Amino acid sequence: MDEENKLSRKTVLKAALAAGVAAPVALIGGPALARANVAGGAAPELTPACHDDDDPTIAQTEGPYFKPNSPERTNLVTPGTPGTRLTVTGYVFGRACLPVNRALLDFWQADVNGAYDNTGYTFRGHQYTNAQGAFTLSTIVPGLYPGRTRHIHVKVQAPGRPVLTTQLYFPGEPRNNTDTIFDARLLMTVRDNGSAKEAAFDFVLNVPQTPTSTPPTSTPPTSTPPTSTPPGGTSWAVGTAYAAGARVTYGGRGYACLQAHTAQPGWEPPAVPALWRAE
Repeated sequence: MDEENKLSRKTVLKAALAAGVAAPVALIGGPALARANVAGGAAPELTPACHDDDDPTIAQTEGPYFKPNSPERTNLVTPGTPGTRLTVTGYVFGRACLPVNRALLDFWQADVNGAYDNTGYTFRGHQYTNAQGAFTLSTIVPGLYPGRTRHIHVKVQAPGRPVLTTQLYFPGEPRNNTDTIFDARLLMTVRDNGSAKEAAFDFVLNVPQTPTSTPPTSTPPTSTPPTSTPPGGTSWAVGTAYAAGARVTYGGRGYACLQAHTAQPGWEPPAVPALWRAE
């Protein structure tokens, strides 16, 4: 792998916190470098080895507040819901660091006061990744309750495979140092976006994959830029949906898209080699 492409998870996320399924905030959470490994022809042997010296995805306790049969939804808030708005986005990968389509993610968390809804399904919901293995969750920053730091619970399961139960944490929380369950390997990368927050994390599941297989894509073949596209393609622009193989120019240089995504601030081609390759 070229030195210019060897970025740690934290480095890439600092440069690429923004979008997800339609607009992932995360590009590369835990296994962010899973993509870099695949591009270089390397295939991890076992989960959670989809990384290049970054933290792996690990399992954690379910806790006492899980409830089955949550509604299918990506948005856990309604107008007037108190709390700081939070968007969590990322991807689900398998053992060969390829995206997992239709992976189930079931989230549950406390409200702004640190309380769980044990009679209904407030701040509970499940969803499925898209063809690129991407997910997005709209919620709030959970409140605190005695004995725990801030966290979000999640179960992740590839079709027909075992469930990974774990928790996601927030950096810079004072209680991270005293919570006996907290594990720094499950820290999301979080940034402010006005009065809201955006967080990023990717998961790696123990799902066998063929390293040389082509990741699935939901982009119709007709959306691929024609071969007549001028060298470098059009200028890179925020809000544009790019298909794998699309070509753009940025800062006077041409780039080829490696992963289908919607461009967001901070995802400029030079900053995110997992998305763009210089030509």
